[in-house]
Amino acid sequence: MTVPRVSIQTEDFDLGAEVAALCRQDPRVGAVCTFVGTVRDRNDGQRVSTMELEHYPGMTEKAIEGMIDEALRRFDIFGARVIHRVGLLQPLDQIVLVAVTSAHRGESFQACEFLMDYLKTQAPFWKKEQTPEGARWVDARVSDDAALARWGIQASNA
Repeated sequence: MTVPRVSIQTEDFDLGAEVAALCRQDPRVGAVCTFVGTVRDRNDGQRVSTMELEHYPGMTEKAIEGMIDEALRRFDIFGARVIHRVGLLQPLDQIVLVAVTSAHRGESFQACEFLMDYLKTQAPFWKKEQTPEGARWVDARVSDDAALARWGIQASNA
């Protein structure tokens, strides 16, 4: 069974199971780099009790698939897996997983950071936070011109 490269889902994920599935039956793999992002209880100095993430089905997956294709062109990696949760999330919940396999650690680290920088700055997600003052919509994309410049990516949310 082939592991999908991109999953946008409401349910939680199991890091160990995801890494095992990505590496399964590939004896070339000598390195796996993973990043897991979680919900914080604060943003912009305010307490956050819940966060709700939304996306456009089909569009989001296509955009992330394109960045995985770009990572495969730029780095000597074997595979990548991105899971991003949507829906209502609580502090400490897992939000995102980026996992990359390669023969050596350097390429995995670079590709993982490249993909995470893309997700944080360019991926089409929208979030609503519940704070003591009520609900507020915030841009899920963080402007990080230095991260984008490092990879030669033009900001699309400016």
